[in-house]
Amino acid sequence: MEAQWANELAVAITVTDKDGNIIEMNNRSAEVFAKYGGFELIGKKLNDCHKPSSQTIISKLEQEKATNVYSIEKNGVKKLIYQGPWFKNGEFAGLVELSMVIPENLPHFVR
Repeated sequence: MEAQWANELAVAITVTDKDGNIIEMNNRSAEVFAKYGGFELIGKKLNDCHKPSSQTIISKLEQEKATNVYSIEKNGVKKLIYQGPWFKNGEFAGLVELSMVIPENLPHFVR
């Protein structure tokens, strides 16, 4: 990944092109997806890494250039997932997914 600062960030970053091919992953993303091939996923279709129900969501995000934000819990670890479009010169260029651990006692402030 060209952005070297992102490689040691404690957030998994996965980026696709407009055709749904994985084009970039940071170190954390490769660690999270190690059992699926880690960095070897670069060049593969994002949809091939997901179950059919997730493929439908990904296709909708691509078609509508929409954002999907949700939280999950797996093995007792809660994560925030952000999936959204990125653009180059105003044109849809693909999707980016950010996945980060949510601290157990996450403070919430109303401002």
